[in-house]
Amino acid sequence: MKCCFVLDTVTGNWTVSVQDVIEAVRGSSVTINCTFSCPPVKCDASKENLNRWIGFWKKKATIISTNLPKWKLPTKYRKRTLFLGNLQTHNCTMMLDGVRRTDTGPFYFRIELPQYGRSYSYTKNDVTIDVMSNPPVPSLSVQVRDKITASCSVSHSCPSYPPQFIWSHPGIVTLRSKKLNMWEWETVSTVTLKPLPIDFNKNLTCTVKYRGGKQARNSHEETNLMGIPLSLYLFNQMIGLQEKPIPRSCYSSI
Repeated sequence: MKCCFVLDTVTGNWTVSVQDVIEAVRGSSVTINCTFSCPPVKCDASKENLNRWIGFWKKKATIISTNLPKWKLPTKYRKRTLFLGNLQTHNCTMMLDGVRRTDTGPFYFRIELPQYGRSYSYTKNDVTIDVMSNPPVPSLSVQVRDKITASCSVSHSCPSYPPQFIWSHPGIVTLRSKKLNMWEWETVSTVTLKPLPIDFNKNLTCTVKYRGGKQARNSHEETNLMGIPLSLYLFNQMIGLQEKPIPRSCYSSI
């Protein structure tokens, strides 16, 4: 993903923190993380007043998401946006699902404080979605000891719907995710396997499937069987055996 700067702009004590550009694969989901504040005399309110705060995400004059559950959104955004933030904790995060080619924005947040007759639109702090037609190639690494361990990783912009991983060879698979920054997460799939002689001269392939159906894959092609010559793999196995008898099948495969 490209590196972009987080906007944390102060305008008369009305502040907002958002990412100005977020990458998303077409058809997938994207989370726009957002926090805001307003002048203390306006924000330091009772719980009753806090419950009356209204938040909107807008594209120009069009409302695309809000914390008002009964608000009727335009057809093209209905059931595709979800206001995830809690205004009582000054969180204005929104999720956009089924990203379309036209969902580039820019989008901005607006807060309304009916009890004070005040509102503020953060139009100078808008967010643009960089919609990618095809996802990037995942990162793939392979280690060989007595077994083969391979890790496949991708970064994405929606923790609610992380990508799915499919390996070309069966094995023990683990999955972990972590937050890289305010707008980006990384998910890593690791497979551990012990290949059979028939698997050699075959590539180990990791396929990543995004929400919406888009796929990307990476294969270890520089060396055989997931990158390792058979003789090297057997040598590593012999070290791991620590003087245990080596099966005849190992000799016959060399």
